[in-house]
Amino acid sequence: MTGTVGLLTLSVIVFVGSHFLLSAPPVRRPLVRAMGEWPFIGFYSLVALGLFGWMLLAYAAAPFIPVWDPPTALRHLSLTVMVFACILVVAGLSTPNPSVVWMDGDAIAGQSPVGILKVTRHPMMWGVGLWSLTHLLANGDAGGIILFGGMAVLSFGGAAAIDIKKRVLLGDAWARYCAKTSYVPFGAIVAGRARVGLREIGYWRLVLGIVLYVVLLVGHAALFGVDPWPL
Repeated sequence: MTGTVGLLTLSVIVFVGSHFLLSAPPVRRPLVRAMGEWPFIGFYSLVALGLFGWMLLAYAAAPFIPVWDPPTALRHLSLTVMVFACILVVAGLSTPNPSVVWMDGDAIAGQSPVGILKVTRHPMMWGVGLWSLTHLLANGDAGGIILFGGMAVLSFGGAAAIDIKKRVLLGDAWARYCAKTSYVPFGAIVAGRARVGLREIGYWRLVLGIVLYVVLLVGHAALFGVDPWPL
């Protein structure tokens, strides 16, 4: 089921929609009761991986249909923002976070946010979201707009959906946790509700984020067949 923009659109809708559907409490709860928590997480991951593969194949097979020609300045901006996206992904994956399914959300939410979680309580989602937006800005074809637009919806909408679910599940503990951080990066810091330094975030996380950025930048043409350097 690949080869047209319509099938790419379908694959993106199914991929993004499956995340919201399977994580919605009316669907997730009965499945967890029937399967168990970890088997459900395994099932969820397999479904996501399979649909992600379909989406990538559909994107690769879709015809190139130009919509607009992004200016060089936007491509430079995209390369700059990707540095922060990589740092957010690395720091988000390596910092205990109550919104991550395999971590003890109750226990972590009972404590104050630490490190990158003072910048935003959804660093991983914002990292992927910024990656999506940078590629959306740098690609002017229909396929790129559909793919990266869908990923942006999943990232930013998924983070908002997590807030809603955690508010219901954790109640006051989540409210107290949110009071010391923010959905939008640096929101709590600008408002004076949080303070954070580079040492608390972890210098090694910053270095690994930059290393990831360099690897992706240098290997982009070989890995994805697209030269990322603006002309």
